[in-house]
Amino acid sequence: MSARRAAIAVLTLSLILIGPASLLAAGASTPKSQTYIQPSVSARPGGPGGGSPPPSRFVCPTITGADSSVCSTNWSGYAVTASSGSVSAVSGSFVVPTVTCSSKSTTYAAVWVGIDGYSDSTVEQTGILADCSGGVASYSAWYEFYPNPSVTISSVTVAPGDMITASVTYSTTTGQFTDSISSSGGGTYSTSAAVSGAERSSAEWIVERPEVCSGRSCSLTTLSDFGVTSLGYDYTGVSGTGSATISGVTGTISSFTTAAITMVSGSSGPVLSEPGSLSSDGTSFQVTYE
Repeated sequence: MSARRAAIAVLTLSLILIGPASLLAAGASTPKSQTYIQPSVSARPGGPGGGSPPPSRFVCPTITGADSSVCSTNWSGYAVTASSGSVSAVSGSFVVPTVTCSSKSTTYAAVWVGIDGYSDSTVEQTGILADCSGGVASYSAWYEFYPNPSVTISSVTVAPGDMITASVTYSTTTGQFTDSISSSGGGTYSTSAAVSGAERSSAEWIVERPEVCSGRSCSLTTLSDFGVTSLGYDYTGVSGTGSATISGVTGTISSFTTAAITMVSGSSGPVLSEPGSLSSDGTSFQVTYE
């Protein structure tokens, strides 16, 4: 979800979902920062993800079968990368995870599919948010076309165990992106918009932890304990998902150049969530909360 940090009234806190704020290949030390905003959500900022103290030397995990393995402070999942202007569609499906909320905890996790955001400054995306507030879990659907703010979709029902189908497509005829999402629990939604400067150079299937901002001060939240999130055809039975269209060719995730992304608390670890290897048909994978 996305939008640059905007001026926010004093004491107003906004939830932000961001592109890889810190994409760290093994040994990398210079993070790349991007920010995106989810409006109309109030929350207390959580600190960086928990876990054990970081090891003295941290090596970004290598995910078997991926063309590259990188670490990010806010994303975990898969991206496929391509030349600018070549990505025209991404399709995904996943099972809404059950988040475990401890007493009075405030945590967040978003699951989404999208185009852009891996190595550029726009994101066109749609998915769900699973958060804990005061120890109580809540779930919702949303879409976004950066630089416009993200929008909650009230007409799509989201509950643990629901099968979500989501896609983002680009029309060369209209010059617009279309975000579409539906839930087995009920509801279908689709909307279109042009996004200035969109490079169309990547497609993603992601579990994310957002930021919260108060005024100009922002910090990453604590990641919700989502257990295991299952994405793709092998887990949902939704045909054609776990795929992208690049240079006019539609194929599975594994058909293209893949980057497996592990979420870490910081450049020295620890791991917060990690994707598994792609399935044999190249459409599916799981992300595990650590």
